[in-house]
Formats: sequence, C-alpha cells, structure tokens
Amino acid sequence: MPKLDESLLADLPPFSLLERSQIREILDRAVSRRYEEGTAIFREGHDADRFFLLLDGYLRVVRSTPGGDQVIVLHISPGQLFGIAPALQRDTYPATSIAAAESIALSWPVSLWSEFTARYPGFASESYKTLGQRLGQIQETLTEMATQAVEKRVACALLRMVNQSGRKTGEGIEIAFPVTRQNISDMTGTTLHTVSRLLSAWQKDGIVSSTRKHIVVTDPHRLVVLSGVQG
Repeated sequence: MPKLDESLLADLPPFSLLERSQIREILDRAVSRRYEEGTAIFREGHDADRFFLLLDGYLRVVRSTPGGDQVIVLHISPGQLFGIAPALQRDTYPATSIAAAESIALSWPVSLWSEFTARYPGFASESYKTLGQRLGQIQETLTEMATQAVEKRVACALLRMVNQSGRKTGEGIEIAFPVTRQNISDMTGTTLHTVSRLLSAWQKDGIVSSTRKHIVVTDPHRLVVLSGVQG
C-alpha cells in the first residue's frame, strides 16, 4: 500500500491536535492491512497485542453474554481507534471485532500505547474522549435491551446505523454497510423471527425497504416516532 499522507488523517480524533510531523512519526510505525467482510480482526478474551485505527469500512463489536449469546454492542466507523485494551487497563480484548464490510485498518504493537499517550498529549486526550463516548453508547444499547419493548429496540438500532453511516439515495437513507436480519437480532436481544416480522410490516407501511444485507430507511420521521427518541 502506498505511504499514507499525514494530511489525510489530520482531522481524525486521535490526530486532530497533533502537528503534521507528529502524525508522520506515528504513521511511520503503523502496519496497514485489508480485511474481508466477515473477518474477525481480534477476538474477545485473546491477548491484546495490537491496537488499531479504521481507515475504511465498518466494524461490528460483539460481546458474549454469560449465557453464551452473542450481542452486537457497537459499530465502528472510519477514522476511529479500536482494540484499545490498554486504555481500559486490560491485557486482553474485551470484545470481538468483525469487519461488517471490506475494511482497511492501521495497527501498532500495544507496547507503543504508553509511548504515544506520553509523547503526544493530544493523542491521549482525544483517544480517551473517544473511549468515553463508546462506553456511553454501549451502556445506552444495553439499557435499551433491558428496558424497552422490542419494536422500540429495533427502531433505535436502525436509527443508530443510519446516524453513523447513512447516505441519501433516491429511495431514502441507506445504511452504508451490509446488515442482515440476524445482525439486527444480535443488536437488540430478540429473535430472528421477530426482526423479520417487524421489518416486513415496516416495509409494507413504507418505513423501510429491506433486501438481503441491505436496508434503506424510506420514512426516517416515522422510524424516529417508533423509536420513542425525543427530538
């Protein structure tokens, strides 16, 4: 892969407070790799030997419940750090990270985390801010699963994906990465049958258009109403 120009990363949270020369120093120590859709970049409980920055694509973050179920707790967009176990004072990964679409990521040995956060205060402050936001998102998702009716949970999950990756099309707002009904089931702690029934009803009502691995929200306002999110 050609050498990355540091100007391409200058606006991303980990680098936005750094000088170009500092970004170059960090980039020169990175390894770049492409991941096919469905590839696990690392797995929950495995030794955290590297941390990563997503350049292109989307990731699903999956946690195991005590009962052995898999729950998708988060999606990660381009420009975000992930696999930052040392920021959580952990030496194993707290979740599994799977490429939701073909993705490209930079990575560094975990031994460089303490050096980067010490040498580049802007890198540290922006990274911990990202971590705080992410923990808040996970908490919100888990609270929804524990307290909300299924219809609201599914509507909230679709809205989160639209807000994160949505792009306008002639039909409405398209979720930019492949998403299956099973994925939505794993995001909302409900059954595949229930998700299929809801999406079919919403399609009939003109709220969404859903085909294999592809969802377009055709009436965002009605989906917001279904989610119960306060405007």
